[in-house]
Amino acid sequence: MLTIHHLNESRSQRIIWLAEELGLPYRVTAHSRDPRSHLAPDSLRRLHPLGKAPMVEHRGRMLAETGAIVAHLARGSALLPPEGTEAGDAVRYWLHYAEGSAMPPLVMKLVLSTIPQRAPLLVRPVARALVAGVHKAYLGPELDRHADWWEHALAATGWFAGHDFTAADVMMSFPVEMGSLRADLSGRPATRDWLARIHARPAYRRALTAGGPYSGAAAG
Repeated sequence: MLTIHHLNESRSQRIIWLAEELGLPYRVTAHSRDPRSHLAPDSLRRLHPLGKAPMVEHRGRMLAETGAIVAHLARGSALLPPEGTEAGDAVRYWLHYAEGSAMPPLVMKLVLSTIPQRAPLLVRPVARALVAGVHKAYLGPELDRHADWWEHALAATGWFAGHDFTAADVMMSFPVEMGSLRADLSGRPATRDWLARIHARPAYRRALTAGGPYSGAAAG
């Protein structure tokens, strides 16, 4: 039995979805964010020094990091073709890209957006101006580049890695869902269509029931 340590509104929602897609028996151990800081609770730090979700217990091992967990669970399935094949290498590219390239600017925009509200009242106008400047000079163009890359990839076949649904689509769900809230996808029909199709998948819908309310809006 797979145990998924799940933090509400987090990357770990993807692991529940993957387990549903693979038909793996699992149970969810829920961890809740601190209501004030929105950070992960100490209960996760007792499982791993970094205290980050997701973590899974599988066959006597505690595994961390979403990409590593996805690769471990999907190994040998149709969702993760063999390494060294064109299809397998394409999936693995997106497994690394999702966290290594796509997530940092999305997290940065989320963190920066909280600064004006947390700043003392008298300096909030300055804080808002600084955040707006960073967004205009760097974050906005950077997020547009990533959204353009998603659109280009999806326009070819409708999926991130080839002609079929794979682990790449599971892995990319979180950055694209975050991106849909922080970047303009109105002119990117392939990306919007992909989101609608993954949200309609029965396994995705079952994972929402198992994982609880989820908007894709949180950072970790």
